[in-house]
Amino acid sequence: MQLTRGIHNMHISDDKNRQGCVLTIGNFDGVHLGHQQVISALVKKAKELNCEAAVLVFEPQPQELFSPETAPARLCRLRDKYALLKNLGVDRLICINFNKKFASLSAETFIEELLVKRLAIKHLIVGDDFRFGKNRQGNFSMLNMAGEKLGFSVTDTTSHKLAGCRISSTAIRETLEQDDLAGAETMLGRAYSIIGKVFHGDKRGREMGFPTANIRLKRRVSPVAGVYAVQVKSQFGKHFGVANIGSRPTVAGIRQQLEVHIFDFDNNLYGAVIEVVMLKKLRSEQKFSSLTELTQQITIDTEQARTFVQNLA
Repeated sequence: MQLTRGIHNMHISDDKNRQGCVLTIGNFDGVHLGHQQVISALVKKAKELNCEAAVLVFEPQPQELFSPETAPARLCRLRDKYALLKNLGVDRLICINFNKKFASLSAETFIEELLVKRLAIKHLIVGDDFRFGKNRQGNFSMLNMAGEKLGFSVTDTTSHKLAGCRISSTAIRETLEQDDLAGAETMLGRAYSIIGKVFHGDKRGREMGFPTANIRLKRRVSPVAGVYAVQVKSQFGKHFGVANIGSRPTVAGIRQQLEVHIFDFDNNLYGAVIEVVMLKKLRSEQKFSSLTELTQQITIDTEQARTFVQNLA
C-alpha cells in the first residue's frame, strides 16, 4: 500500500490498467469493525471500477486543531492505521496536514481541485453527516450534486450494528474508560493494544529490580490508564508482562508514557517497535509516599499479573 503525504503529492496517475480512485474520508481511529465494513465496500467498489481503493485521513485530526483541550484520546496512530488498512486491501493511504490554511479551503475547491483534479475520483463513500470546507459549508447533499455534474458517484456509510448498538470510536473509548476491555475487543475485532518505539528511560525501574521497556505517547492521549497485565509482541516473539500507563506521579512524572516490565526477558529492545496488548486491568494509577512503597506495590502487581497470565500460557 502506498502512503501519500501532503496535498502536493495527491495525484492518482492514470495508466492502462487502472484509472482514478474510489475514496473514503474520515479519521478511521482504531479501524474498528464499523470501519472495516466501510473498507470492505470500498475495496469491492474499486475492483468493480478498476480503480485504486484510497483512504484519506487528516493529521492532526480536525478536533485536535480546533479544540485541542477537548479532543478525544486516540485509539491508534497513523502508523497503526497504515498497517491495519493495508491488511484490509487498501491500495493508498492519503494523509493531509490539517492546518488552518487547509481548513480555509472552500467546499467547492475541496471537491473540484482535490477530489476531481488531483485524485480523479470515480466514487466516494462518506457518512451522511460528513462536513467539509471553510466553516463546514460542504455536506453530503453538495457532494451528490457535484458528483452528478463532475462525473463521480456518492454513497453513505451504513452504521455497523452489533447487538443493537452502533460501533464507533467514541463507544470504544467509553468502554476502555470503564475498564471493559472485552467490550472494546468486541467492537475493534481485536484486543486493544498500544504500538510504539522503545526509548531510553531514566532506568528507575531497573534500579528497583523491574527493568521496563518505555514508549512515549507523544501528542496522543491514552484512552486507558493504570496498571495492566499485558502481552508484548516484538521481534523476539510474544511475552507476558505488567505495564503502567500514566504520568508516574510518584516520581514527579508529567507526560504520559507506557512502561512495561516483560517477564523472564533480557533482550535489547531499544529503538524497536513493540505492541503491548492489554489483557486485564489490575489497578488505577496512584501516588505513593516513597519509592519503597512503590517498589512493594510493583511486586504485588507483578505477582498478580503472573498469576493471571499463567492461565493464558
